[in-house]
Amino acid sequence: MEVTARHDRLTAARLYAITPDAESAAVERVVTAWLRGGVDVVQLRQKRLARGPLLELATALAVACAAAGVLFVVNDHVDVALLSGADGVHVGPDDLTVGAARRVGGAGLLVGASASTPQAGREAEREGADYLGTGPAYATPLKTEKRVIGPAGVAAVASAVRVPVFAIGGVDRSRLPELRAVGLTRVCAIRALGEAADPEAEARAWKEALCRP
Repeated sequence: MEVTARHDRLTAARLYAITPDAESAAVERVVTAWLRGGVDVVQLRQKRLARGPLLELATALAVACAAAGVLFVVNDHVDVALLSGADGVHVGPDDLTVGAARRVGGAGLLVGASASTPQAGREAEREGADYLGTGPAYATPLKTEKRVIGPAGVAAVASAVRVPVFAIGGVDRSRLPELRAVGLTRVCAIRALGEAADPEAEARAWKEALCRP
């Protein structure tokens, strides 16, 4: 795998924020706050926007994230990721495979995948995934159909692969010490960051907790 500046920033990343399912203007406002608060990765996850508005929003966020030195990832859509100037794409089970996304995006585009078992993590890594989102670490209303694997399950996946693993699913700030206790220092959050009364302050508090010795 070609190591790029994007890979270096990914290796150093701790806080991965996924956008709420809201209107584009609201998404831009919360991302602006997150960037001030110190997030390392922003993922645009929009299931309802048509392709044109999705590309428009992705392009605006790509510019803002680049100016802040923050990685920007588009969920699901490799074409939108490439056209918007995003740093990467995250593919799920209903999207292109990791291998197909790698072939389309080339070596320079970061490709993320989801994996809830060590075997799935190793397979995604073999196909070319640069990082994994692993969970659910805790029960979450967003993924009620998935079996909760707990912090230990996330740690098992992280131990099985060489790429960065981000714990996802039901993570809030109060649970960070429990995750850190099993060696996990990378997390993804959606609701806990996106619905915070002060997204900037909340992101800053998460980042401090994750980077604390």
